[in-house]
Parts: sequence; C-alpha cells; structure tokens
Amino acid sequence: MKNRTGRKFKHGTLIPDAHDLLLAMGSGILLFLSFPKFGNGALAWIFLAPLFYALRDKTPGQGMILGLIAGLTAHIGIMYWITLVVVNYGYLPYPVGIAAMLLLSGYLSLYTSLFAAAVVYFQRRELPFWLTAPVIWAVLEYARSHLLTGFPWENLGYSQYQYLPVIQVADITGVYGVSFLIVLVNALVFEAVKRRDNKKVLTAAVAAATGVMLVVCGYGWYRLDDTARSGSAALPLNVRMVQGNIDQSVKWHPQYQRETIATYTALSNAPAASRPGLIVWPETAYPAFFQDANDMHREVAGVAKGNGAWMLFGSPAYERRGPEMVLFNSAFLLAPAGTVAGRYDKVHLVPYGEYVPLRRFFPFVNKLVAGIGDFGTGPGYHPLTMGTQRLGVLICYEGIFPEAARDYKREGADFLVNITNDAWFGRSSAPYQHLSMTVFRAVENRLDVVRAANTGISALISADGSIGVRMDLFQSGWRDVLVKFYNKRTFYSLWGDFFVYLCMVALILMSVNIAIRRKKHDRRDQ
Repeated sequence: MKNRTGRKFKHGTLIPDAHDLLLAMGSGILLFLSFPKFGNGALAWIFLAPLFYALRDKTPGQGMILGLIAGLTAHIGIMYWITLVVVNYGYLPYPVGIAAMLLLSGYLSLYTSLFAAAVVYFQRRELPFWLTAPVIWAVLEYARSHLLTGFPWENLGYSQYQYLPVIQVADITGVYGVSFLIVLVNALVFEAVKRRDNKKVLTAAVAAATGVMLVVCGYGWYRLDDTARSGSAALPLNVRMVQGNIDQSVKWHPQYQRETIATYTALSNAPAASRPGLIVWPETAYPAFFQDANDMHREVAGVAKGNGAWMLFGSPAYERRGPEMVLFNSAFLLAPAGTVAGRYDKVHLVPYGEYVPLRRFFPFVNKLVAGIGDFGTGPGYHPLTMGTQRLGVLICYEGIFPEAARDYKREGADFLVNITNDAWFGRSSAPYQHLSMTVFRAVENRLDVVRAANTGISALISADGSIGVRMDLFQSGWRDVLVKFYNKRTFYSLWGDFFVYLCMVALILMSVNIAIRRKKHDRRDQ
C-alpha cells in the first residue's frame, strides 16, 4: 500500500518508516531545547512542524507511535536529572535511576502520543488541524497536570517565561492558554509552509498567525504598563532572601546542625542600609524540629528579635496522633518578638520523594529518595498573617501548581513566598526549570513572589513575571528586595481554568459534529 506521498508502508502496520520516525524525534529535540537551561523558548514556536509533516496521511495508530517517539525524545532530555537524584540521594544503582527516569518519561509521552493520534483522527474527518490541535493539546496538558496527583513539570507554556509580553495573557487563561497559543501558531506556520503554492491559503495562514500574536502581545504590553503603574503606588516591604548553600550530603547530620544555623544566622544579621521587615530562609533550612525548645530554637528566635523583623523558614514538624507520630514538611513564621506567629504544612507532596502513592496496593515500592518516612499533608492553602499583610507559602514542588497560588490569592494573600531546596538537582537543568514555572504564579495572580532556595536559584519575581534580583546556583549570600502589593484580582484568580473548560466543550462539540456527520453518511449509504 502507498500513501499519497508515494512512500510505502505495509497495510495495517503501526510502525511508520524511518524518515517519519526521525521527523518525530526532531520535534522531540526541538521541544527539549525550548526549555532551560540548554535551550531557548523561541524554538517552541516551530517544534511541532516536523511531527505535523510526519503525521500527513497517517492512521491514528501510526500517529500514536510517532507522538510517543516525539514525547520520549523530549522528556528524556527534559527529565534526565531524575537519574541523578535517584542515584545520588536514593543510593540506588544507575540502571535503577535510568529506569525510573524512563518510566516517568514514558508516562509523560503518553500525552504526546494521544495528541498526535487525536490530530490525525480529526484531520481524517476533515476538521482543520490548526483548529483542533491547540484544543487537544490544552485539554491533554490539563489532564496531565491533574491525573495521578498531577505532574505539570514544564508544560509547554512555561517555555516562554522570559518573553513577558507573551505570558501576560496567563492572568486570563493560565499557562494552558500560552500552550494553546504556541500550538496554534505552530499549526498555522505549518499550514503556510505546506500550502505555500496556494497564495490565498499562504496569505491567510500568515495573517492569522501574525494577528493572533499582535493581539496577545498588545494585551501583554498593556498589562505590563498597567502592572508597573499599580506597583509604583504600592507601599513596599523590605525582604531579605537568605541562601545558605548547605551541602545536601551533610544537611541532616547532627554534627553540622549548629554550623548550618550559624551560617544562616550570620547571613541574616549582615549589616545593610535598611533593616529587613521579613527574613526568609529556604525549605528545611532549620535542620531539626523547630517546635522542640532548645538552644538552636532560641538562637533562631534571636535572629527575629535582633533584627526586629518577621521571619519565615522551613523546618520539619510532627504531631502525635495516638501511638503514631505524623511528620510534616512545614514553614514557621516568627513574629519580631521571636514567638511563633503561624505555621504552614505542605499540602502537595512529591510522589516517591515525600510519600509513596498506592503503597497499600504495592507494598514493595519504596521512596526513590532516602528519607525518614512518608509525610502528612497540611489542611490547605491558607495565608499566614504578618501584621497587616498576608503571605502565601509554596514549599518546593508546590510552586509548579497553579491552583495552589490561586487559592492563596482568593484568600487574600498580598504576596507569595516559595521556599525550596533544589540541592537534590545539582547543576542540572532542574533548578532552572523549577524557576521558570514559578514565574507564572506571579503573572496569573499579579503577586510578587519571593523565592529562597538553599543552593539557588533564589530570586524576586515581580507581579509581571520579570525576574529581578537573583542569586545563582551554589552561592552563599543574601539579597534585600522590595516586595510590592497589588490589590487587583485577575480573571484567572477569580475563574481559574475557565479557558481549558471552553477547550473541553469545543472538543466535545467537534466529536459530536463528527458523530452526526457519520450518521447522516450511513443513512445515505443505506
């Protein structure tokens, strides 16, 4: 059997030829290179072109295989650091680390596979793929972000974190709208190239892509200006971000506990032109249980007292429930008097890092990162009160989930603090990827985000998504930054993922349209 390009493939086979497989791999490489630290977000606007070319005249089954190849290529490049974490901190052999990375990459690739199959399915039923492709991508990306606890790590839209005019639309659509836009432009560009001999189609495709980008960027420039004007009128808070750069291999060793506290204390007490109103230490910066009153507890409380400042830092915590002791990954807020003013317990835990999903059904599966057992979950995303301000705490992984920051905004948070320990990732691309996703939490809700990371990257992310003052990887130091407060609520903070719900409705309507046309066709054939 021949397809319309004249190239042969066996009737009914699911395996496309080598040429198409290479094209699919090309799309995967371009997607991988769209993210930090190795790539540039500009490549995201063309990454689908090779895959779209490979999908021409294919069956949905063949499309599924090509999408899987593209996804595996991309996610192995994006998620390679999983191997390093499992080997270096899970103390497991390299083959196990590679297997863990491949399993996760394979799971994430299923969504790319379904995307390619669905694009082929709708195209074969004469629906324009430039319309169906972005809708399908947005819906599948949302599913990936919520199924099985959700894993939205480096959703497509995050690739644009450095392009501020483009990402401002996230305050309406969330990151899924930016992903939709990228796929739409990819499809229109491919349509223009494919139909370049037809001047009418070429002109229409180029005009549509240009028009969409002008509208989105026009809105972006407006919002950037509006946010700048709103921020200039807000009364700022002086916040000190402290980056201790504590080696993960000694972080929990009792012999180094006092040395760790001394490092953070010295950085917090460093003289400056103005005194900080809030001092922020990273996730688990306190290397013991702060709730146990001892000399280290009193030393940390003395930092708040000595500076007359509020203080937020990470520490493990525990609660006794009958014979059991439940552990929490927590953040403590100290008042200027050194007393505990509030505590936040992490809600969204890292699977196989802080707990093991489905342990009841798979008791032989253990955490991939060595630790002290499964953690409990906190009661919800409730801001901590700091005088007249309210701050929302995102611990580590929680910074990649839009609903967490949105819940804080809805409950009246004035700014966000993301405390994290990215020492696990070494000098891999993971710390850069983690930072890129946190940028969107600022834009979606128009809130400044203070990010304190043990080994970096610590930064102030302004409400427009711009990354201001920052401390790079494996530096010990502090930075004083001014946090501004914005009273406006965004469409996204009020209505959430309404845009994705519209995409779901559109997908259902397209499917219904196909079913109706098929019934009419069957009746004519009878």
